[in-house]
Amino acid sequence: MKRTKTWLSLMLAAVMTIGLVGCGSSDSPAGGNAQSGSATTGNNDLNVMIETPVESLDPQVGQDGTSFEVIACFTDGLMQMDADGQAVNAIAKDYEVSEDGLTYTFHLREDAKWSNGEPVTAADFVFGWQRAVDPAVASEYSYMMSDIGQIKNAEAIIAGEMDKSELGVTAVDEKTLKVELNVPVSYFLSLMYFPTFYPVNQAFFESCGDSFATSPETTLSNGAFVLDSYEPATTAFHLSKNENYYDADRIKISGLSYQVIQDSQQALMSYQTGALDTTLVNGEQVDQVKDDPEFTTIGAGYLWYVAPNVDAVPELANLNIRKAMTFAINREAITVDVLKDGSKPTYTAVPMDFAAGPDGSDYAADQTRYADVCAYDTAKAVECWNEGLKELGITELTLEMVVDADDAPQKVAQVLKEQWETTLPGLTINLKIEPKKQRLQDMQETANFQLGLTRWGPDYADPMTYLGMWVTGCANNYGNWSNAEFDAIIDECTTGDLCTDPEGRWSALYDAEKIVMDEAAIFPLYTQCNAEMLSSKVSGIQFHAVALNRVYKDVVKTN
Repeated sequence: MKRTKTWLSLMLAAVMTIGLVGCGSSDSPAGGNAQSGSATTGNNDLNVMIETPVESLDPQVGQDGTSFEVIACFTDGLMQMDADGQAVNAIAKDYEVSEDGLTYTFHLREDAKWSNGEPVTAADFVFGWQRAVDPAVASEYSYMMSDIGQIKNAEAIIAGEMDKSELGVTAVDEKTLKVELNVPVSYFLSLMYFPTFYPVNQAFFESCGDSFATSPETTLSNGAFVLDSYEPATTAFHLSKNENYYDADRIKISGLSYQVIQDSQQALMSYQTGALDTTLVNGEQVDQVKDDPEFTTIGAGYLWYVAPNVDAVPELANLNIRKAMTFAINREAITVDVLKDGSKPTYTAVPMDFAAGPDGSDYAADQTRYADVCAYDTAKAVECWNEGLKELGITELTLEMVVDADDAPQKVAQVLKEQWETTLPGLTINLKIEPKKQRLQDMQETANFQLGLTRWGPDYADPMTYLGMWVTGCANNYGNWSNAEFDAIIDECTTGDLCTDPEGRWSALYDAEKIVMDEAAIFPLYTQCNAEMLSSKVSGIQFHAVALNRVYKDVVKTN
């Protein structure tokens, strides 16, 4: 779910589907934050399994789906998602848009409060958004303010050319927020439920010093739940219903009890004993439970792929070597024999089932579009491999692949290793298993990797959320692949004449994707589905492929 250039504006995209008074105090008011470790699990809690620890509870710093899910449990933005993924009012009770589409005026709810009793104000949004573009914060998602949201002066502020106070967002009064854009952005309201756009209470933030969003005492809620038990890298934490939430009558459960479980067999056992109400399963576990009426599969939106470091590894800079490796992957075997969770083999750089074109069709419905460069074909794999070795003047090659420590990625990595080493003579693959946070650091910050097994989930419902990653210089272009023709097409689709030509833009996006596939800039693997056990006592969890994967405001749990 991440880019830093103006070309990523989608401003005219024609398609869119889609506390405490002070930190450290132990005297929390009703609906405020309790001391860490003091939480009591309610008998009507929803017990939820997650695979990886939360990386950050800071809305302007968080950058992964798990963190976003939890942040959204205790924070509301101007808008929220409805069951269909559409933007509806949250902290904003209503809004107006200027005739030229360049100015949004949001009017905030009078009854929206922080969990320390203070009102949620327009100044809270100004402060949060200014943090998002502040170079000192270095938010991975600052581009959502500049390139995607096109907020006035955001790009210059991020580049250090203007002060953050010049951002085009103004508190007209306590309950009125004005936002100025560079150009009209047709999907702007849908960005308002993305955590980067969430508010932060400045006085509370400053009272926390460097500890903001690291404990219950240093978080503040204006949302459906209040964090009352948490510490960084914890394997269990808890949120309670926020009785002072403006929409508290909507919340029917007493709280959320999260457990981080990376072993799928352990997770299934916890579910079967009643310690979990919902959990992911994969592989052999799916075989055990597939006939259970509480078993279900849900599209998760993530594209899993292998990123080759073409910039730092000379052997991977060789196109024939990259082509050989993608031809040698049996994606069907990975999804059917290993994951068994409904995930779909994917042969495109943009996955299926999340973005519709001008005619309403799924952008990636045709998975044979690039069959000449991305398919399971061992004969082509060997041909390309031998040619690549000849061009490099070598007879064997050893490569290392970094992999998350979670259960499913490790299983997938083992199969990839076996497929590559079996099909491509002389190739040895060593697996480096790391916590997700370290793996991301190795791939994104230091480029300290050769191959990386990774994933990307859509932040908004347009192919550019994927294609924008491979523009030259993008922070999420892990292998630093670069192609001038690709860059030019993306420019034209985001800031050129194609912005106002839906059909022409769609066609050009396919041209750009074809370059990525022809160059084997990535090796697409599968589009993730989650195989889940969901208790028959539970209903109302909202599942989304875009932005926030799970929302719990309408959950009902019967005893």
